[in-house]
Amino acid sequence: MANIEALVQRLEKAVIQLETMEQSGRHGAGSHVATCGSEELAPFVQAFEELLNGPLTTYWKQSKEIGGDIGEHADLVIETVRMEREFLVIASKCQQPPVNELTQLLQPLSNKILQIQEFREKKRASKHFNHLSAISESIPGLGWLAITPKPGPYVKEMTDAAMFYTNRVLKEYKDTDKRHVEWVKAYISFWTELQAYIKANHTTGLSWNKTGPKAATSSAPPSSGGAAPPPPPGPPPPRAETCHSNTSCSRAALFDDLNKGATVGSKLKHVSDSSKTHKNPALRNTNAPVHIGPKPFKAATSSPKPAAKKEPPMLELEGKKWRVENHENVNNLVIQDTELKQVVYVYKCAHSTLNVKGKINSITVDNCKKMGLVFEDVVGIVEIINSRDVKIQVLGKVPTISINKTDGCHIYLSKDSLSCEIVSAKSSEMNVLVPTNDDFVECPIPEQFKTVWNGKKLETTVTEISC
Repeated sequence: MANIEALVQRLEKAVIQLETMEQSGRHGAGSHVATCGSEELAPFVQAFEELLNGPLTTYWKQSKEIGGDIGEHADLVIETVRMEREFLVIASKCQQPPVNELTQLLQPLSNKILQIQEFREKKRASKHFNHLSAISESIPGLGWLAITPKPGPYVKEMTDAAMFYTNRVLKEYKDTDKRHVEWVKAYISFWTELQAYIKANHTTGLSWNKTGPKAATSSAPPSSGGAAPPPPPGPPPPRAETCHSNTSCSRAALFDDLNKGATVGSKLKHVSDSSKTHKNPALRNTNAPVHIGPKPFKAATSSPKPAAKKEPPMLELEGKKWRVENHENVNNLVIQDTELKQVVYVYKCAHSTLNVKGKINSITVDNCKKMGLVFEDVVGIVEIINSRDVKIQVLGKVPTISINKTDGCHIYLSKDSLSCEIVSAKSSEMNVLVPTNDDFVECPIPEQFKTVWNGKKLETTVTEISC
C-alpha cells in the first residue's frame, strides 16, 4: 500500500512538471529568453520547482478537498507561483535590467497578486472569509523578487500577516474539521520553506545571470489569457544635421557684430519723438496691439476624482453571523434575540453606536471609525481591527479583548469583567477604564517597550515613560 501511495505522488509531481514545461514553452515562443543561453535549468530554479511540487501542491490538494471559495482561490495562487517560476527562469539566463524595466517585467505578476486580493474582497460574506484573508494578506510576499537587500525578512512579515488569520481558522475548526487544520499546516509550510529557499539562493536579492544577455520586457511571463505585448517602438528619427550648423553660424555672426565696436549700431533705424509713446501722449490712446510678456506658470488643476461607490447599510442575520455594515451617523443600532452560537461582524461603520443584547459567541469590529459598542456577555473574544476612535463598554463578562492596527480605543470594563485579558499589537492611544465606586479610573495601555539580552534570551519590559 505504501508503494502505491509513493507511486501516485511521483506521478502527480510528474504531471505538474509537464504542465509547467508546456506553459513555459507556450509563453516563451518568440520571446527573448528563448534565444538567450542554454535551456538547462539553473540550480535555484530546480530548487524552486521542488517547492512548487512539495508544500504548495499539498496546499492545493487540501484546498480542493475543502472546495468552494477556497478551491477557486487556490487555483489563482498556483497560477501566480508558476508565473514566479517563469520569472526565475528569466533571471537565471539574463542580466538584471534597470529599475523601470524591472517594474514592467514584474507587472503581470503584480496584476495576478491584485486579482487574488480582489477575490477576497468580493467574498466578504463567505463562511471561509478567514481562509481567504490569510491568502490575501500574505500573497504580496511573492513580490520578494524586487526586494533588496534582504528579501527574507519581507517574506517573514507576510507570513506573520497570514498567521493572524490562520490562528482564527485553527480556533474555529481544530475540534470539528481536521481538513482545515491540515490546510493551515500546508499553507504556512510553503511560506516557511520559501524563506529557507531565499536564504539559501537569494540572500541579498534575486540572483541574475551576470554574463547573459540583457532581459527585455518581452521576456516577462504574460498573464494567463492575456494577449502578447506589442513590439517596442522603433528608434527616434535622427536629428537634423542643419540644427547644429545653424546654431554655430548664428553664434559666429553675433560675435562678428560685437567685434565691430562703436559701429555695431550703425544699421539701427532712428526713431523720432513723434513715434515714441512716452513723448507723444496721443499714441497711448490708440488701439494698437500691446505686447504682453509670458504669463506666469499656473499649476494644472487636477480633475475631481469620482466619489467612491457607497454600499448600502446592512443589519441582518446570515446563518450564525450578524452582519452590521456601512452605517453612518446611526446611534440606535440594536441586536436582540441573540444565541450563544452566534457571532457579530461590524464592518465600515462610522459615527454610530451598536448595542448587543444577551450572551453571544464573539464580536469583531473591522475598519470602523468613531464607533461605539455596548454589549452584555461574550463567551469568546472581542476583536478590534483596522479601526480608529472606538469605544467599548462591557456590561457583563468577556474573557478576552484583542486590539490590532487600531489608533484610539477606550474600553469601559464592568465589575464582573475585571479579569479580562487585553491583547494589543500595532495600536496606539489605548485606555482601559476600571470601575471604582461610582466612577471610572483611566489606565493607559503601554505602547513603548525596552528589550535587552540577558545572556540567555531577550527580555522585554515596559519603559518607565509608558507607565
